[in-house]
Amino acid sequence: MQFDAHYYPSPSRRMTTFGRRGMVATSQALGAEAGMQILRQGGNAVDAAIATAAALTVVEPTSNGLGSDAFAIVWMNGELHGLNASGPAPQAATIEAVKALGHEAVPEHGLIPVTVPGAPAAWATLSERFGRLPFADLLAPAITLAEEGFPVSPLINQLWEEAFDTYSRYDDEAFQPWFGTFAPGGHAPRPGEMWSSPDHAHSLRLIAETRAGAFYDGELADRIDAFFREHGGLLRREDLAVFTPEWVEPISTRYREHDIWEIPPNGCGLIALQALGMLEHLGEEARDPVETLHRRIEATKLAYVDGLHHITDGDAMRPSVEQMLADPYLKGRAAMIGEQALDPVHGNPITGGTVYLATADAEGNMVSFIQSNFKGFGSGIVIPGTGISLQNRGWSFKLDERHANALAPGKRTYHTIIPGFITRNGQAVGPFGVMGGFMQPQGHVQVITGMLDDALNPQAALDMPRWKWTTGRTVEVEPHFPDHLAQALARRGHHIVKLADSVSFGRGQIIVRDAETGVLCGGTEPRTDAAVLPW
Repeated sequence: MQFDAHYYPSPSRRMTTFGRRGMVATSQALGAEAGMQILRQGGNAVDAAIATAAALTVVEPTSNGLGSDAFAIVWMNGELHGLNASGPAPQAATIEAVKALGHEAVPEHGLIPVTVPGAPAAWATLSERFGRLPFADLLAPAITLAEEGFPVSPLINQLWEEAFDTYSRYDDEAFQPWFGTFAPGGHAPRPGEMWSSPDHAHSLRLIAETRAGAFYDGELADRIDAFFREHGGLLRREDLAVFTPEWVEPISTRYREHDIWEIPPNGCGLIALQALGMLEHLGEEARDPVETLHRRIEATKLAYVDGLHHITDGDAMRPSVEQMLADPYLKGRAAMIGEQALDPVHGNPITGGTVYLATADAEGNMVSFIQSNFKGFGSGIVIPGTGISLQNRGWSFKLDERHANALAPGKRTYHTIIPGFITRNGQAVGPFGVMGGFMQPQGHVQVITGMLDDALNPQAALDMPRWKWTTGRTVEVEPHFPDHLAQALARRGHHIVKLADSVSFGRGQIIVRDAETGVLCGGTEPRTDAAVLPW
């Protein structure tokens, strides 16, 4: 039977999903199945999250890999915990060193933007503290997928083809292992075509056997070091060996009688909290849907310019989180929102391609987890014989020493990937997230307001047409965004740009738990090859 896996002439509809004993929601169905396997084997929500994350490095390599960074928010035994597993810049990565290589800005691809990957260490760290099953068991589904292969899903094919075209533009031997690993037939795998990676399976097995030790201080670390030395990169085995993820206290803001939680900087979840804080100060939502949209866009813009100006590694950030979330400051920012669209500028609060997954178990434990190579496959660098594709997170660094996010050895850069979590009255409501680069805080604002202001169920909140502020007064909207709303926003001074597809508007998952019955309700992303599996 011949058909086009990208052609859908009729609108489709997905119902919200209910379960009781557990739930896994993520952007690729086989990844969700890996997590569900672990739940059925007696694992908890953390075990399922690790299994899903490892499987996604295989079945969604267009967004993440073994060389990714990761963040997590974990609700375990009635308490909330945060994990920052984003790696720092190499010790050799100075502004002077990068400029000496002929760059006026950190390049998007290649060896230079690679910072220390944190994902494998995140899996091991989460397992050690909260896991129930042996760590090696959690990676078994991913190893099987890598060895036996899987049929490539439609959106993954689209992103794979874009990456093939991107890396084909580089005349640099350092990119050749990417083609040998991800395009062995000379092209990106087509929808339904089988793809496997024995090298990836071997690396996963080493990570499983050593609790990630091989990646940071063993065979895989040696291979990474050798490749970077051979091709003039800055990352070294010594940078990998000293890395450990950091347990952090999640930060929050109060919104519509709920507490919305994010990971503190260097993550940019603070942007979502600032935007929600401004909306809270504006009071009840307007009855006029145009006014409602206008307020949400304006608050997000004001928060975003603050974040882009101030957010960096927490140790190097000048305004504190408390200052940026202070009621008087947010109230003042909210007061700037008027009838017409702003060309936003940052304030001064100082006074005197990613994958997302959500899991839950029958005991009430829940995980909000995100990992990413940043821009699609990331740097385009693959370590030969390992299947390890490395992120390009250092691309966010600035080569201006006066900028808050200036490159410095051992410094963590501004990070776009952010897991979210909702609580109410000290009880877990559930994890949520919307991946997609700089779309992520905007996606968080849109799904939270959709659920808490518009009374939408998790699936309906994810289905809503999205908007994305880019710069100045420019707001991009999805192809199916209602014309009458777009036109009304344009009359308020917004420059509305309707895009031809939805790829850049993020891909999210939500699980919420009924505090009285323990019933789980999940929604998953209609814009990708997603699944939410209940038990």
